[in-house]
Amino acid sequence: MTWSRREFVKVCAGAASSVAIADSTRAFAQLQGDKIETANTHQVHAIQDTETPQQKDSRMRWFREARFGMFIHWGLYAIPAGRWDGKDIPGIGEWIMNNASIPVAPYKSLAAQFNPTKFDAAGIVGLAKAAGMKYIVITAKHHDGFAMFDSKADPFNIIQAAPFKRDPLKELAAECRRQGIKLGFYYSQDQDWTAPGGAAYKTGDHQPPAYHWDSAQDGSFSKYLRSKAIPQLRELLSDYGDFPAIVWFDTPTKDMTPELAGEIVKVLNEHPRLIWNNRLGGGYQGDTETPEQYVPAQGFPGRDWESCMTINDTWGYKQGDTNFKSTEDLLRNLIDIASKGGNYLLNIGPMATGEVPSPEVERLRKIGQWLNVNGEAVYGTKATLFGAEAGSLSATQKGEDGKPKFIPSWKWRSTTAEKKVYIHLLEWPGSVFHLDSTPRTVAGVYLLADKSKKQLRITKNAHGIDISLPEQAPDPIASVLVLETT
Repeated sequence: MTWSRREFVKVCAGAASSVAIADSTRAFAQLQGDKIETANTHQVHAIQDTETPQQKDSRMRWFREARFGMFIHWGLYAIPAGRWDGKDIPGIGEWIMNNASIPVAPYKSLAAQFNPTKFDAAGIVGLAKAAGMKYIVITAKHHDGFAMFDSKADPFNIIQAAPFKRDPLKELAAECRRQGIKLGFYYSQDQDWTAPGGAAYKTGDHQPPAYHWDSAQDGSFSKYLRSKAIPQLRELLSDYGDFPAIVWFDTPTKDMTPELAGEIVKVLNEHPRLIWNNRLGGGYQGDTETPEQYVPAQGFPGRDWESCMTINDTWGYKQGDTNFKSTEDLLRNLIDIASKGGNYLLNIGPMATGEVPSPEVERLRKIGQWLNVNGEAVYGTKATLFGAEAGSLSATQKGEDGKPKFIPSWKWRSTTAEKKVYIHLLEWPGSVFHLDSTPRTVAGVYLLADKSKKQLRITKNAHGIDISLPEQAPDPIASVLVLETT
């Protein structure tokens, strides 16, 4: 894992295929070909170390059934929105403080301007629901250290430092309960660019060992962790009722030793139903693998996982980024991920006003329209029983790691239920769809979009089965066949 999020998005924006990505900078996230280092033993046992398989299945059930969630990156960085001192700052929106080497004082002064009066929790949760998303994860505190909630542990937050005087997380929690959606909190436990002692990643000429660019950032990491990060995590875990359902950690550094990570784990263990990811650091593997901006070729067999991706090229709002992915690309990502047993965490980046950019709203609603018809083939399903349909390793091409390059195929994908196999046709094959073999006995076939469930003709032969199709595809992006199986 050696791409930072800011550099990965800049170089490989829009890449959602299973193609190897080269390593180039300091490790932080889980990207193609990389894996966050974990250990099998810990001084402080996490829930994952002690629960039975049955207990884990029960704890993870809703997550495995959800398949589709909304990521929200929103904070002070939405005010400059990619520009500082009249200049466009390269990189992604929420990294502007680091990328532009903005000193602590002028960055913190942005809080006085943060008054997102058009923030509408009901509207955002309603958008997630209209998109067919089953959960939301929002940045409670990103790397800039600004808390988007009512924190008594540190005054740099939306209640004490900004004129807004409202807690967006509390409002979202109330709406998620009302509308039946799970809520999770992203928390930057390691990097904090405005708290003395918080960690930072190297950018430009930032110097080791701390990679700070302002003396106001200097201090003790362990003191920062104990005086700010852990107290704020306690607030997040206790002040919002039955939420968060997920804590989404990010960017662990060498400062997060096993001993310090264990102090966080003690807090997490007080909430035995909680799900948390593999980015805490200190050797803890958490519950979920977190591939970023790509879909792994074969998923992560035996592990729960979640691909997080942007709709355009940035996570936090950036006014100049209009490179929005098409609805077709986003929907194919969802289908591809579900076919490999994973979840799709798709990001929106609200503006400083609290409004969601209209191109993001438009795409999410279109995905929801498809799911209204075909959601049965996504929610609660398991990975494909086939496998080869996703693509294959090239016999001639090699990736930058010297290994055979995976070449994806985009004709069809498959998901699985107890007595059904779903075939997502990404290309309409014409009058006949052929399967060389079937892992189960097929008793009948119909199109999921056909409410009458009119049976399609199946012809069995020595080379597999042929399914007769109508001339016209029910959906221009993906049409779903339902194979009734025994």
